[in-house]
Amino acid sequence: MLDTRQRATALLVAGCFFMEMLDGTIVATAAPQMAASLGTTPASVGLVITVYLLTLAVLIPLSGWLTARYGARRIFLTAIVLFTLASACCAASGSLGMLVAMRVLQGAGGALMVPVGRLVVLDGTAKTDIPKVMAYIVWPGLMAPVVAPLLGGLLTTYATWHWMFLINIPLGAAAFAVARRLVAAKPTATPPPLDVPGVLLSCTGLAALTWAAHLVAETDRGWVEAAAVAALAAVALAAAGRHLLRAAHPLVNLRTLDVATFRAAVSGGSLFWVVVAAMPFLLPLLFQEVFGWSAVKSGAVVLFVFVGNIAIKPATTPLLNRFGFRPLLLVATLGLAVAVAGCALLGAATPVPLTAALVLLGGAARSLGLTCYSTIAFSDMAPERLRDANALSATANQLAAGLGVAVATVALRLGGARTDSPSGAYAVAFCLLGAVCLIPAAGALRLRKGAGDAVRTRLAQPSRPAPRSTAVSDSRKSE
Repeated sequence: MLDTRQRATALLVAGCFFMEMLDGTIVATAAPQMAASLGTTPASVGLVITVYLLTLAVLIPLSGWLTARYGARRIFLTAIVLFTLASACCAASGSLGMLVAMRVLQGAGGALMVPVGRLVVLDGTAKTDIPKVMAYIVWPGLMAPVVAPLLGGLLTTYATWHWMFLINIPLGAAAFAVARRLVAAKPTATPPPLDVPGVLLSCTGLAALTWAAHLVAETDRGWVEAAAVAALAAVALAAAGRHLLRAAHPLVNLRTLDVATFRAAVSGGSLFWVVVAAMPFLLPLLFQEVFGWSAVKSGAVVLFVFVGNIAIKPATTPLLNRFGFRPLLLVATLGLAVAVAGCALLGAATPVPLTAALVLLGGAARSLGLTCYSTIAFSDMAPERLRDANALSATANQLAAGLGVAVATVALRLGGARTDSPSGAYAVAFCLLGAVCLIPAAGALRLRKGAGDAVRTRLAQPSRPAPRSTAVSDSRKSE
């Protein structure tokens, strides 16, 4: 059972995850206001989002080595301070250039804050308690992209865009105070030397891939530039993979993928994350641009994704213990595929309660799926490989979440190429995203029956009556 300290630490990391995810999405709602304030164009403000996601993707792989070198407590506290101070500097920025620079610092803090915090939670946690701590950590991060449009709209309507960053200051201060009390310092061993070639190749590949996604998402950019950057990303990542598999002390240990459950979590979980990240982007666009809803009505209906997340959370761990990972991953992936593809049938005349129910179903499926993927990733991982596995898993998840908008944009463009109807374009996009969900469903089907059972708490078996002794039986027969 989790003690009070473990539960509080998990909630602390969950809060940090919420801040990181919120700041990756909330800026989009204030682009026009920010552009007017900074004397630039709304399209240029997109760079503020991209550099944040780019910094996260590039620096997360370094979290494992920095933790080994300086200790989890020191890095975690430093990351919280950096993220909080950078948020204050973002709010004080008077030009686009300064805001972009501060967003890079903010991304650096976020890149270390969540992966190192998750490692702090997992270190020393019993295998059977991992489902509980991961359930605590996952759902606040899922809430952030859903809450961001409504919260951003309220802040920019009734206050100014600066408050999107100012709200991080009290949250960060509270997180730092709590972390100082909860996270204990532990002795650190001398780590291997930093894998400089791995840093250069990995960072170049991840940065190029994130930038290519930004170019794809920009509607006024051509495909040539995006294709060129994507080709650079492919070459750099291929070279990085070759190096990391051969290096004695790689920056990211790809050999952890030889554990079947971890490999399934990274591959299937990444595709699942792409769809999860794409939906909070597509749904508000559908509701406002096609249905003609107000931002408040749209945001209120999208909040039912969060309602689904919360509704399923108390049942997640009991369901895992009762049925295991394979059945639940099948339910989650197929359930999300049905919910996403079902959005293709929505129209302006669809009753709002029915729309909300479909959105709620998708929210429950994504919460269940990501909790399962986050938990099974470490179910069979040896303790000495946990740091390497955590760095690789965090990198894959962040990259997938960052690619969600680009994938949604491509799906919407493909839909637009097949039909002249705006609603038809969204219908095609939702069907394509639903089809993407079938790939992790196939991966879940290939899992062995008892995959991840090391972290499950078996339900007590019904007691059987004790067999009657032979002596008693014989004596009754004789009677």
